[in-house]
Amino acid sequence: MGVRNVEELQRLKPRFRLPPAACDAHCHVFGPQAKFPFAPNRRYTPEDAPKEMLFALHRALGIERSVIVQASCHGTDNAALLDAIAMDPSRLRGVAVVDDSFSDADFRRLHEGGVRGVRFNFVRHLGGAPDAAIFRRVIDRIKGLGWHVVLHLDAPDIVPLGEMMRRLTLPFVIDHMGRVDSALGVEQPAFQALLHLARIETCWIKVSGAERISKAPYHAALPFARALLNVSPERVLWGTDFPHPNLNHEPNEAALVDLIPSFASGESAQRRVLVDNPARLYGFDE
Repeated sequence: MGVRNVEELQRLKPRFRLPPAACDAHCHVFGPQAKFPFAPNRRYTPEDAPKEMLFALHRALGIERSVIVQASCHGTDNAALLDAIAMDPSRLRGVAVVDDSFSDADFRRLHEGGVRGVRFNFVRHLGGAPDAAIFRRVIDRIKGLGWHVVLHLDAPDIVPLGEMMRRLTLPFVIDHMGRVDSALGVEQPAFQALLHLARIETCWIKVSGAERISKAPYHAALPFARALLNVSPERVLWGTDFPHPNLNHEPNEAALVDLIPSFASGESAQRRVLVDNPARLYGFDE
């Protein structure tokens, strides 16, 4: 699947008009490789999707704020992420990938660059669970910064990892509705476990990844997003996941935007998910 160009992205026009200060709380930048090389030990090699493409998409969709999440293909080199945030620090935040080699000065530099969290991948095709000792040490180091941890995991791991998540002493964010299988319905054990986690005051969940668990126009994802919003309206985030790494089809971001009023009914619910919740977690209004 090829990455579209800026002109193609600028032509996307959703029917639903996003509220002012709407936030894409999960998106990526890839490269360009000539300036920001990918990690030697990466599990996949995407095509370049630099900041210019992301910003063009956001202009077309009416998105004014965004949280750029470091993807595993760049490893712990967060240079492309920081470079993108520097274009407009008042409306851009980041989630970094780090390891034990990061010094206090490195963490300060990330914080000053707009980073407010770290991400750990537990997804099998991306390498599986991180080293438990490194995970614990990083968690201890970021608590003092007021950061949170983002957890990218597979649906079968929600139950086994549940106790670990409950013991976390800082806010944690679960990506992409836990990557549940939409064909198994909302009663599946993995999603029921996710709903239990959603009731924890420190648990946030992204109703992103509809294009990963359903086919366009992505309606199979709606029952899951509605259930999460019903259980935890104050701690649900939304994002595009642009440029959708490791998908075998070309998603339509305008269709993803047009899903929003189908799971967040009414202006107050839409503003909560798109504006208020991400502003509170990422400090946009500070």
